Amino acid sequence: MMPKYELFNQLKSACQTDWDAYTRHRFVMELGSGTLLETSFRYYLQQDYIFLIHFARAYGLAAFKAEDLTELRAAAGAVSQIVEGEMSLHVAFCERWGISEAEMAAVPEDPANMAYTRYVLERGLAGDSLDLAVALAPCIIGYAEIGAALAAEANTSGTENPYREWIDTYAAQDYQDVAWAHAAQLDHLMDRRGGSGRRDSLVRTFGDATRLEVGFWQMGVDAAN
Repeated sequence: MMPKYELFNQLKSACQTDWDAYTRHRFVMELGSGTLLETSFRYYLQQDYIFLIHFARAYGLAAFKAEDLTELRAAAGAVSQIVEGEMSLHVAFCERWGISEAEMAAVPEDPANMAYTRYVLERGLAGDSLDLAVALAPCIIGYAEIGAALAAEANTSGTENPYREWIDTYAAQDYQDVAWAHAAQLDHLMDRRGGSGRRDSLVRTFGDATRLEVGFWQMGVDAAN
């Protein structure tokens, strides 16, 4: 039986306007068409390096919040994958754009980056694993939706789009599997820790996180101004 992703679909439906503003943002659409200014993309890459560090910290917090060994192992595995895997891939990708790791490490953190990452950590600190997973969901699942949508659009075909590698990364099956496993985990956590009384709070968290993701894209656009 295919997973229903019930909680994610409910959260997305409740925040559809914000979700559309995020997944169809100007930054995203210009990535797909290949017209995004290089200045915007390079700044985004530099900030994403900082973001990944906080992303790993969020999974470290998920490990602390875990209530059984299965959750603990999953969170610890995510930390290792981000620190040892995704960071290395990101550094290698950025080097192909002429950006060194030393340069990225020296870039000041943008307020939009700080706003989203600290919000995620705050929700995890104030709440439980479910609150944290919901705060992370717009990033994890949103990038999968964006990658798949852009890869399917005709204007991203061919090698002329300089952002094709980025698009293919998030459209790839391995990333899609990670993202939709997170959606399935939302249902699992809701079954264990949720209830009808939590739904409004989770919708607020999802909506806030989605709007902060909109700000992350806008950060890239504004960097070219």
